[in-house]
Amino acid sequence: MIRLATDVGGTFTDLVGYDEVTGEVFTAKSLTTVDDQSRGVLQAIAEAEDRDGLRRRDVTFFAHGGTTVINAITERKGVKTALVTTAGFRDVLEIGRGNRPDLYNLQFHSPEPFVPRHLRFEVRERIDARGKVLTRLELDDLKPIIKTCLAEGVEAVAILFLHSYANAEHEALCADILADALPCATICASHEVSRQWREYERSNTVVLNAYVQPIIEYYFERLEEALTETDLTCPYYAMQSNGGIATFDQVVKSPLTLVESGPAGGVAGAARIGALLCESEVLSLDVGGTTAKCSLIKNSRPTLDSEYRLERSRINPGYAVQVPVVDIVEIGAGGGSIARIDQRGTLSVGPESAGSLPGPACYGRGGSRPTISDALLTVGIFDPDTFANGTMPLHLDKARAAIETIAVPLGMSIEDAALAVIDIAHANMINALKLVTVQRGHDPRDAAFVISGGAGPALAARLGRDLNVKSTVVPLHPGIFSAWGMLAAEPRADFRSTWFSPLSPEALATAATRFTALEQDAVEYFAKGAEVEIRFAYSIEARYRGQEHGVFTRFERADTEADFAERFHAAHEKAYSFRLPHSAIEITMLHLEAILSGPVIAIPKMNGDLQSKEAAISGHREVYFGGDEGWLSCPVYQRANLCPQMRLSGPLIVEEPTATTLVLAGQQLALTEEGIMIITEQAAERAGEAG
Repeated sequence: MIRLATDVGGTFTDLVGYDEVTGEVFTAKSLTTVDDQSRGVLQAIAEAEDRDGLRRRDVTFFAHGGTTVINAITERKGVKTALVTTAGFRDVLEIGRGNRPDLYNLQFHSPEPFVPRHLRFEVRERIDARGKVLTRLELDDLKPIIKTCLAEGVEAVAILFLHSYANAEHEALCADILADALPCATICASHEVSRQWREYERSNTVVLNAYVQPIIEYYFERLEEALTETDLTCPYYAMQSNGGIATFDQVVKSPLTLVESGPAGGVAGAARIGALLCESEVLSLDVGGTTAKCSLIKNSRPTLDSEYRLERSRINPGYAVQVPVVDIVEIGAGGGSIARIDQRGTLSVGPESAGSLPGPACYGRGGSRPTISDALLTVGIFDPDTFANGTMPLHLDKARAAIETIAVPLGMSIEDAALAVIDIAHANMINALKLVTVQRGHDPRDAAFVISGGAGPALAARLGRDLNVKSTVVPLHPGIFSAWGMLAAEPRADFRSTWFSPLSPEALATAATRFTALEQDAVEYFAKGAEVEIRFAYSIEARYRGQEHGVFTRFERADTEADFAERFHAAHEKAYSFRLPHSAIEITMLHLEAILSGPVIAIPKMNGDLQSKEAAISGHREVYFGGDEGWLSCPVYQRANLCPQMRLSGPLIVEEPTATTLVLAGQQLALTEEGIMIITEQAAERAGEAG
């Protein structure tokens, strides 16, 4: 009865297994095989077998997350895709919203669409916003489209008709005809992916879904075959971007739901830890090998981004995607992020990463450019001999040589240059964390800060101090926490339906009826009509009349108009900093969250014998803090030897197989009964005791 999860990142492939009967935990961490990610998954499984005794024949549940979808999109390695749309709307995909995020950049160009203009086709048909057919689909218009697609070798066709969210009749008919005429191509109709309004956003969504669908079909088919051949036969699940899991068959139909698959696992894990600690607000940060991802969790539920855009930046509007995605801010600041001196002579860190090959210089795999991992090793936070439980020795001489390439031009010592790299990465992460808190109306002082990833715990104490969070939490197995989080996730699906109506008692009654219909869709999605236990959460997108965008507001079936209106005003004020209590409110969309109740990974209490603090120390290590402190000798503890009764004062280091945690002077480290590490400021502890 082993539950197993694997997470494929840009640098490492992580594995966590949990035996529900014995409580055994199996872990592994291997370098990602970029050319074929499934090989890295099998290598991680083999490593867990050899080192921890994983019994693959006892595996009854397998969850998988990774970067396959987002890599195919960002690297432009999807299949040749065509778009069939309503006459007159061929260029919606390219025109977009006509906005310019970098306001004063007169050389700005809209992002290149994933379908070139010669593969964007129009057909005569028209349905209005209420779903009424105005012009029947002209079937003869499809004949030249089919001919061109065959000649061009098109591998996927996206179909987007105006207002098909209200009536999918024409899209379904067109999809059937194209599927018969183009048997070697994947056909993807927009109503199968999104039932939301806004034509540009729906166009992008269906195009990107079609763009990666054949790749995901092949990838999961190959992965399932490989797992079956190695006697790992059980239900297979994939981690979705909404923080839940779904079967391989379900995600293959809508692969865009995997766009933030790996990071969502970390958020699901942070939500599980927050619930265990009874924290209503959790700020999560996962610092992996390539990127750092942060998100805010409230009441054990990840926040969803209602306007998710791929590749969005300060100067790039990105590509709109209408699938539920956990609200994640991601920056290029991971252990492998490369430090460099730019043309202005300024030190910068990321977003370019050394990846798994050649990797940071300290890996000894051919890399020579300085990275955050090289800096952490140079200042003494990482131990070259015990890193990754000794399975991956690091090379201090190579790390120092790499850091020297930036130290000399900057006129700094190697140690100070390494500290400067860490400082810049720290500043970048603080900015990202403030994007999901301060800039969205949330106070980080109200949150518990759950930090994970191979490099995260090394930076945790300082980040928590600068954000002034309630506490800094280092969870179990932090270096492979995204994989662990997949075992904390439950099957989930989101159903959204566009519906316009002024707010009134009658509208709320109709909304309840519409939600009942969506509930039936959820039952069919999970079990094809069988009796299942599903938890539902309801929200309505609403806006003040005359506004373009709205906010999602929790809906309860017992709501009166006044109840819902007050909740909407509060949500609007939170999002936009004002409310208009006397303005009319109108409903634009319904959103049903459906979660299939099921087992998640247990977090048992520790049962080890009480040891003295001295017995838990495995040695001392010199760590460079710079300034007046310089090099300080820090006791090194093995996490496996710590127990809840201990209270340890920094500076100190805690080592474990997947991560290294640094605790600063003036901070205290304690453990919960489950072995979760909690770092707090000692001054705050004393103030609490005095109160």
